[in-house]
Amino acid sequence: MRDHTLGLIGCYNDVMDNLDENAINIFTDGSSFSNPRKGGVGVRFITVGDDGNEIVFDYISLSYKGATNNQMELKATIDALDLLMSRNPPVDMGILSRIVIHTDSMYVSGNISKAIYRWSKNGWLNKDRGPILNAELWKELVRLMVKISKLGKRVEFKWVKAHKVSVHNKAVDKLAKMSAKTDSRRHISVEDVRRKKSSKSTVIGSVVPTGQKITIRIIQDKLLKLHKMIRYRYEVMSKSSPYYQNVDFAISGISMAAGHTYFVRLNNEPKNPRIVKVFREIVKPK
Repeated sequence: MRDHTLGLIGCYNDVMDNLDENAINIFTDGSSFSNPRKGGVGVRFITVGDDGNEIVFDYISLSYKGATNNQMELKATIDALDLLMSRNPPVDMGILSRIVIHTDSMYVSGNISKAIYRWSKNGWLNKDRGPILNAELWKELVRLMVKISKLGKRVEFKWVKAHKVSVHNKAVDKLAKMSAKTDSRRHISVEDVRRKKSSKSTVIGSVVPTGQKITIRIIQDKLLKLHKMIRYRYEVMSKSSPYYQNVDFAISGISMAAGHTYFVRLNNEPKNPRIVKVFREIVKPK
């Protein structure tokens, strides 16, 4: 049984969107709230009937704990295509050969070509040999697109400006927020988070790895299952370091725990920061 909510089927003829009458139009959106962090997705399927009216079917999922907005934007497109491939799809794919996904996410629309033609063929690594974030979700999206293409259908992505003119984009924004407010114990990824001690904000690149030894405290650990690695968010605890109290990210294959402090060595690749060695865990005396 699917763990989502379906509903709100209707007809509209007064919308402001320029839809493709010869395609299945899908509007998707993701939402993420903080304190505590929860995310949700909203999807709207639209076809145009013979009378010119738009036939609409809306979908929201249950929420995901710890989800980012980008993860939910991706999940919305995945859920949409997954629903089309289900036994009881909201739209009969047999009547149309094109699927147009309308999204206000530049993260999705701007990277889908890279995911298909570059990342999927490069082990889901970027040009600096670092792991692509949310690779599991990107891989699933590409898998569904390939599966649909084998049925003779083409999936296209169209960027829309968020919440401006598009009535349907505003609608899926509301659906995604409704989704994020639902109660659920699901997690989009495996991670552990602790409150940071530093007063500084997280800034990617604020710690330049030069092969230095440094004391860090792990704030967040996130498993990158596809790469069999862990992405750490950490704060610098070494008072002698020029990066003292800076908060940044680094990848490692070494297991460490959120909330714990370690004396480590960083690599010397600023574009691909990694923790390459853990000398010891630093435990305060009781």
